[in-house]
Order: sequence, then structure tokens, then C-alpha cells
Amino acid sequence: MNESHGPALRRALIAIAATGLAAGLAAHVLGYGAIANAIWAAAVIPVLAALIVEIWQSLRAGNIGLDVVAALSMTAALAVGEYLAAAIVALMYAGGQYLESFAAQRARRDMSLLLERVPRTAIRHGGGGLEQVPIDSIVPDDRLLIRRGDIVPVDGTVAAGTAVLDQSALTGESIPVQFGAGADVLSGSTNVGEAFDLVATHRASESTYAAIVRLVEQAERSRAPMARLADRYSLLFLVVTVVLAGAAWFGTGDPVRAVAVLVVATPCPLILAVPIAWVSGMSRAARSGILIKSGAALEAMGRIRALVIDKTGTLTMGRPEVSEIIVTGQSDADTVLRLAASLDQASPHVVAASIVAEARRRGVGLAVPTRVSETPGEGVTGLVDGHRVAVGGRSFVSSVIGETIARRAKLPPGALIVHVAIDGAHAGVIILTDRLREGTAGLLERLRRLGIQRIVLATGDRADVAKAVSGGLEVDAVQAELSPDQKVQVVLSERSGGPVMMVGDGVNDAPALAAADAGVAMGARGAAASAQAADVVLLVDQLGRIVTAVVIAQRSRRIALQSVIAGLGLSVLAMFAAALGFLPPVQGALLQELIDVAVILNALRALRTGPSSD
Repeated sequence: MNESHGPALRRALIAIAATGLAAGLAAHVLGYGAIANAIWAAAVIPVLAALIVEIWQSLRAGNIGLDVVAALSMTAALAVGEYLAAAIVALMYAGGQYLESFAAQRARRDMSLLLERVPRTAIRHGGGGLEQVPIDSIVPDDRLLIRRGDIVPVDGTVAAGTAVLDQSALTGESIPVQFGAGADVLSGSTNVGEAFDLVATHRASESTYAAIVRLVEQAERSRAPMARLADRYSLLFLVVTVVLAGAAWFGTGDPVRAVAVLVVATPCPLILAVPIAWVSGMSRAARSGILIKSGAALEAMGRIRALVIDKTGTLTMGRPEVSEIIVTGQSDADTVLRLAASLDQASPHVVAASIVAEARRRGVGLAVPTRVSETPGEGVTGLVDGHRVAVGGRSFVSSVIGETIARRAKLPPGALIVHVAIDGAHAGVIILTDRLREGTAGLLERLRRLGIQRIVLATGDRADVAKAVSGGLEVDAVQAELSPDQKVQVVLSERSGGPVMMVGDGVNDAPALAAADAGVAMGARGAAASAQAADVVLLVDQLGRIVTAVVIAQRSRRIALQSVIAGLGLSVLAMFAAALGFLPPVQGALLQELIDVAVILNALRALRTGPSSD
């Protein structure tokens, strides 16, 4: 069955089949056998006609599926006068489509909730008061009031006070998170604390939640190539069915035996169990903050044998953090940090933002800088509390103070050093490093237990930095100083050992993500190119969710295969029983209905939490 039938036609077909079956049974009980047969035949014909149209469309597309068996069984049952069996098969076919629609809707519920929560308006400060405005009119630096119960409409920073946000719809974390003044918050979070002001940093269309919504809509439109896994073996199954039915007829001379075989071989809802398992797995992943774009991606993740992983922003946090402050002048470390961070408030540079964040984390009070002058990429100068302050690289600060600053002999690989001068004298250095994500070693170990046999670190960074970061990690190879096309070659070369998963976050990772069997992008706030190229997007910046995604994928794939193997296996056993005369057409149709319902219910198990899925 496919989606060529609209909802109205589905409902009409099941109503016709159910009404015809019930009316025919009533006529049969009252002793009007001929009328009962006519009613059953009349109920079968519309369903059979719709099925034939669908089969014709599939054949024109070059596909042949198990729906052919359903058409043969209804046609043969009508031809030999087994009208009740034909009516049961017709109801099974029409009911299967309805059951598919219901189950798929249930399975997609968690993804649909993301779409239903999209905010339309926001409360903005302006004109001496508050005004309600469409979120499309919000621009960076707008100050918004986020009331209790409001969904944060755009990405931004907390202007003052403390924000308590429920991020469960985005990340799957059920515990609300507190954010202090200056902290970045994601759109799509729900305010469960007191009202607070938010300073917008992005337009609504450029914010995290808008990106997530676009990706969810893409996932809901996708169709898995395994969506009709049973059809992979449909031709063989069709041949076996026809041969067995013909043999039963030829061996006994009774055409009813052939009809019984065809009826019991009609696995209509069975071929829907696989897409239901995939959609259930995708929905379960969305509940954990993992957006899987298609059933094909889910299937690929369930078979992964090699992992290629980027360094910056993936194995590491992707942003520099203050690791040490070294004083070289008369001021203490807190004073150096306070004055540098106060001045850096005026700079948009990522390093400046890290220094400001460290000052706020330590509770250092910041002043408003004046007479600020910035040389992009080099440094910034200005006045802070009457002090002339310069912050930047060694050459920049040396030129400001008029003396040469000596290079530091020892630095951690990949570290950034920021020089600070106060009132014309070198006051100290702030060292920043991009630290390894917490729990990375344990993560790689868990992935190996899940069947990943080879792990490769692939980065565009220097070799010494890559080796320093990977030290102590269980990786099989380190590939450094790679261009984007060289990362693609790494992915392709690892494919000889089995399907490859690539994990990255930057624009330079996008080609490799697209080349991998399963590309995983770190967070919707990463580069848009990587999120679009990837098959899977982690909606929360936690590398550990990769383990959750692989577990869900493996479990969904296992359940899908169980549904196919069990359903077809039971159908084959029932076919032999029908061929030997132990299963008349009516009883065979009822038995097949039970088999189909059982495998669909089994497929819905992918919605539930499996062992170690979180």
C-alpha cells in the first residue's frame, strides 16, 4: 500500500468494506444466502478496483509488490464463489491503510509537537512601553519580554536576572536549566520561571528553532527506501504463492484450495510494518533531541561499522575557554580579567566573547568602556574606569605600549594567548584553549560496544594539536591538516570496512557529511551547510546523543526485520496449512488479519524506550 489514496478515499473504502461485510453477515444469518453473496461481492469490487489502480501505478514506476497477492486473492475468491473470504480480505486491505495512517500519526506525534509549538508573536520593549509584534519583525538587539509560559521566539542572551527554561522539546532533558545574565539561550525553550528580558541575537528565520522546524518538515516529507522492505522479496514470494496455490489446485482438483492459499498469503498491513517501525524510531529519537531526516538515515545508522569524527566543535567544545591568567605587571588576575572583559564587551570577536563569559562566570563586575577603537582580527583599545586598556595579540599590544613583548616559550598545543596592557604597561596574558568534551573517552568506548569497529579523527587543524587532543582516546587513526575534499576521501576510504558515520559541525565538514552513509551534524546552531548536508542533526550540543541515536537506529532496524521475518514466516506456514486443506479461505483470511495486526503492533515497539537508549 502507498499514499496514493487520500484520507477521504481511505475512509470510504473501509466504510464500504465494513458495511458490506456486516450487512452480508446479517443477510446470511437470516437465511438469504444469495443476497448475502451479492452484498459481499458488491463490497469487494470498489476495494479491488482501487487496488488494481494502485498496482498499475506501481508497475508503471517499475515496482512490483505484495499488493498483487491481495488482488489475486480477492479476484480468485470471487471467481470460485468464496464471497465471504473475499469480503474479509477487502476489509483487511482497506483496514490496513487506515491502520497505517493511525500508526504513522501516532509514531510522528513527537516530531509534530515541535511544529505545533512554533511561536507567532513576541512582546517587545519600544516606544516607552511594551508592544506585541510578529516574530518576523524582530531584529538583532531588540529587547523582548519573555513571560512565564512563553516560548522563546528567537535566539538571544539574557539581559538581566536569571532565566529558568524548559528545553525538553529541543533536547529531551526534562529538568529546567537556569541561565544567568549574558547567557545565550535557544529559541524554542519554554520559560518556566519568572519573566525576564531577552536581547535578540538573531532574526526568527535565522534562529535555532526555525532551523529545527525546517529540518523536521524535511524529515516528515521523506520516504525510506526500506519503507516496503517486504517488497524486496515480493517477486520471490509472489512466485512461491502462485506455485503453491497452483499445486494445491492441481493436486486436489479443488480450486478452493488455491483460493485459501492466496487469501492467507495476503500480508497487506505487513508491508506497512516497516515504515511504521522507521517513523516510530524517528519519533523516539526526536523525543531525545535527535532529528533523523529519513528512514534511510535511520537504517544506515543501524548498520554503522566505522566512525569518522571531526575535532573542533565535535570532539572539542568548538569555542575557546579561559584556562589560565598569568600576571606580568602590578595588577592581580581579577583586575586583569575585569578590565580586559569590560573592554571586550565592545568587540564581536569570538575570543572577546569567551573572555567576557569567563568574567561573568566568576562574578566579576564589568564596567562600560569608552573611546573604543578596534582593529579587526588584531585587538581593541579603550578606556575602562579611567584606565587605558589594550587587549589583543602580542604584536598589536606591543605596538600600543611601544615595547616588544617576549614570546612565551611553552603553550598547550592549539592554545590562544591574549595580551593585556593597562596604562601603557604589559599587565598579563589570558590563555584560552578549546577543551575536549567531557566523557568523550567513555563515549567512544560505548560506540565500540555497539559494533563500530574503527574510529578515525579527521581534522583540518595542525597535526600536533590533533595528536594532543586525541591522546588517551581510543582512536585507530588521526588524519590532520585536511581540506574539505580530503575529508571526503577519508570517509570513502573507510567504507571498505562497512557503512561509515561522519560527525562534524562546520561548513568544511558538509561535503564529508554528505558523502557518509550517515552524516551527523552537531546541533542546529552549527553551520547551516552542515545541518543541511547531514542525515542526522543533534538538536542539543551533546556528543553523547550519538550513542542514543545509534541505539535507537539499531533497535528500530531489528524490530523492522522482526516484523518482516515473523510476518512472512507465519504467512508461509499458513499457506502450507491451507494447501493441505487444514485452513479454509474464511478462517485463513481471519488468521492473516491476526498476523498482520501482530506485526504492526510489534513495529510500534520502536516508539518505546529500549535498553540503554538514553
